[in-house]
Amino acid sequence: MNGSMEDAIQYAKKYLEDLLSFFGLNTDVHATSDDEVIQLNVPSTHLNGFLIGQRGENMRSLQYLTSTALKNNDYEHNRVNVDIADYKKQRADRLRERAEEWMKQVRDSGEPMDLGPMNAADRRVVHQLAADYGLISESVGDGRDRHIVLKPGTADD
Repeated sequence: MNGSMEDAIQYAKKYLEDLLSFFGLNTDVHATSDDEVIQLNVPSTHLNGFLIGQRGENMRSLQYLTSTALKNNDYEHNRVNVDIADYKKQRADRLRERAEEWMKQVRDSGEPMDLGPMNAADRRVVHQLAADYGLISESVGDGRDRHIVLKPGTADD
């Protein structure tokens, strides 16, 4: 088992850079880690659209390939988040802005609110924000229908 997070980060960074070079992109991938997840950020280039793909599909594939390569090489740390040109970060920022409106609505009305279905990453953003607002948030439903219900927090929270 390859144990150190540092080694895993270096391996993931080089693996993704090699993968990108197949597409003719020689670039420096910014690699860090946070909460056991290796964060790989690819800077903005003329290939953004291609690398991100429709609704982020190509980006998810790059993430999957990198994670699989780590597992196949016995790295203990193999959870990877690949972002290209801050696509995910900007999306999360936009989601936060929308979610703040929902939080205020629930807080002011005192009524629970069902949000639309979201992927796990988006739900995580909303759960964190709900906690900041002193609201209760829970994920309900299965698969593609999984979504968050926001509820007013209790007075002593």
